[in-house]
Amino acid sequence: MEKISVGILGATGMVGQRYIKLLDNHPWFEVTYVAASPRSAGKLYKDAVASRWLIGSDIPQGVANLTVQDANDASLALGKCKFVFSALEMGKEEIKALEEAYAAEGIPVVSNASANRWTDDVPMLIPEINSAHLDIIKKQQAHHGWDKGFIAVKPNCSLQTYMMPLYALIRAGYPVKRMIVTTLQAVSGAGYPGVSSFDMIDNIVPYIGGEEEKTERECLKILGTVSGEKIQNATAPVVSSTCTRVPVIDGHTATVSLEFDLPEDKKPSLEEIERVWTEFSSVPQELNLPSAPDHAIVVRHEENRPQPRRDRETEKGMACVIGRLRKCNVFDVKFVALSHNTKRGAALGGILNAELLKAKGFFGNL
Repeated sequence: MEKISVGILGATGMVGQRYIKLLDNHPWFEVTYVAASPRSAGKLYKDAVASRWLIGSDIPQGVANLTVQDANDASLALGKCKFVFSALEMGKEEIKALEEAYAAEGIPVVSNASANRWTDDVPMLIPEINSAHLDIIKKQQAHHGWDKGFIAVKPNCSLQTYMMPLYALIRAGYPVKRMIVTTLQAVSGAGYPGVSSFDMIDNIVPYIGGEEEKTERECLKILGTVSGEKIQNATAPVVSSTCTRVPVIDGHTATVSLEFDLPEDKKPSLEEIERVWTEFSSVPQELNLPSAPDHAIVVRHEENRPQPRRDRETEKGMACVIGRLRKCNVFDVKFVALSHNTKRGAALGGILNAELLKAKGFFGNL
């Protein structure tokens, strides 16, 4: 099969580098275009990242000698790639305008950035949960007058720790009324150089700017439905979150307590909850997408799991790993969940979104 040529916007940053590494030898996609800030433009990629390649292995040969282009000029990508992954690091309004500029040039944008997450006609995808939101793309294109271009985004990385187990229960007929979530988020989530070592060693930082709002609100759009010209948010569950930064390199952990919106005699047992999670499968598994985990949710029974260092790579770093499922004295049940923030929560999650778009025919006319 001939591979689809793709570009990386923000290619010199941490997420951009992860895209480049994860796309090396991808069965469907090939990186043919890299773009970054004007200070990197004009350099060979290997020279632009020579002192700040962070992924721990050599730069893929196919990308090392590509010339970095100015990401601010969307027209430069024409003829060089079919669609782009956006890992841009700049102000939200700048990112929003720039992603729209690429879409207007006929280049679809699969974005990691938060700028368009709350745009009414932009799908915010976790493919196991809301692949039906792809239906809004035709409305998005009609609204802007775009022919081939469009924008699709992924949600905040911290949501990946609990959204699939939450959705699996809702899909099984066990709606959730409210949740309390506390996240213990890895330092890689802050990018590079991120939080200073002086702040993180022997310490926990009990605040991450904007993170609690994302955690509490984005789940409602993901669980919403396409209605007319926009995505209509769900009304439940109500989520209260506390987001903290902990001295872990990769892997976001969350402690979750939830209450079902059901009469007492209709609430699921712990055994039923585990069955729902263990048997959970969805569109990416049905389509056999290359980056999809065989088991999207993995339940562990050891009393001290999941742990980031031991469990973050489960299912290629794409599974939600759950442990310590037990009764809650305040709500109904509580558990601990873990996801890999720089794989499922970032670049590999974006690649899975692109695989879904390809499998559903959205790149067929490029």
